[in-house]
Amino acid sequence: MEEQTIEFSIFLIFTGAAVFATLSLYARQAMIVAYILLGLILGPWGVGLVDDAELISEISNIGIIFLLYLLGLDLLPQQLWKMLREAMEVTLISSVVFCLLGLLIGYLFGYELLQAILIGAVMMFSSTIIGLKLLPTTTLHHKHTGQIIISILLIQDLIAIIILLLLQGYGKGGNLVIDIIMQLIYLPLLILIAYLIEKYILIKLIQRFDQIHEYIFLLAIAWCLGIAELAHFVGLSHEIGAFIAGVTLASSPIALFITERLKPLRDFFLIIFFFSLGAGFNMSVIDEIIIPASLLAILVLIIKPFIFSWLLQMEGEKKSISIEIGFRLGQMSEFSLLIAVLAVNSGFINNQTSYLIQLATLITFIISSYIIVLKYPTPISVSDRLRRD
Repeated sequence: MEEQTIEFSIFLIFTGAAVFATLSLYARQAMIVAYILLGLILGPWGVGLVDDAELISEISNIGIIFLLYLLGLDLLPQQLWKMLREAMEVTLISSVVFCLLGLLIGYLFGYELLQAILIGAVMMFSSTIIGLKLLPTTTLHHKHTGQIIISILLIQDLIAIIILLLLQGYGKGGNLVIDIIMQLIYLPLLILIAYLIEKYILIKLIQRFDQIHEYIFLLAIAWCLGIAELAHFVGLSHEIGAFIAGVTLASSPIALFITERLKPLRDFFLIIFFFSLGAGFNMSVIDEIIIPASLLAILVLIIKPFIFSWLLQMEGEKKSISIEIGFRLGQMSEFSLLIAVLAVNSGFINNQTSYLIQLATLITFIISSYIIVLKYPTPISVSDRLRRD
């Protein structure tokens, strides 16, 4: 077959994504499931219409950079501090439980210690996309339920950032302890540099030209990619740099504007990222991982809602609110997918373990989305009674 051009690949991805997204909305599903399934079908392990999965994956990494940039922009210290005690206790206790459970599953199915540890680690996280996208806007921004969910997800995301940082150090080889120590030295140095540039240069430019939206948009992208590249230069990851770039701007009055303007750009690359996950999935290993992946997914779907509900009730939350939050957080995360990919690239786990994590995550996405849509108010609920914008 003649080698496909990148233009043709992009055409297939976004035309196919539009079709599959339409079907997923009719099926009351999260659209990221559609993108992953599309990758499975069109990628090298499917019909092979998109045959350069590696190039697509490299392009999609920009989406992860923007995802972490916007995550940093949303990290308002006052919001996190307001719910810190309750959310911290719930998040840390639940994370330990889920991690030990995943570690046990990995051990029972014969995975090596490092593989089992990572299986446990990825179980700690709930999906930010499902958790927030399926919340009505009024609940997300104005109600206690939304505050709790956002706080828990933010703390989970910070834990995920730490794991990404550790994997980055592991992937360098050599002396692991020294590499991690060097990163822990470079990290505050990078934060200091970003803070000083933001305070004495960036914010002054924003204040001076804040009425020229095109310039602010351009400056926001340059700031994100510039700090990401600086992080890469000193030995950290692009993703860590982008997160720091977002955090330093989070308290700026222009942060909300930047967030709204960059979301379409982020979504463009994230569609490619989720497609690349499906395209890179080796279908021939399904027989080897289907049982542990299914068991892992079932345990997540059953135990996560129960644990979150129980912990929140222990913190004094109402039973109905606790149960709802438990189900809304009762799945694995897109961070689980990201960690699985980075862990393979760093040599921490093998491809089979990565596929196990990806399949388990996909199963929880599908089933959890159905449960939420059928039981609770969402923008895409089946019944008019539950549909909320």
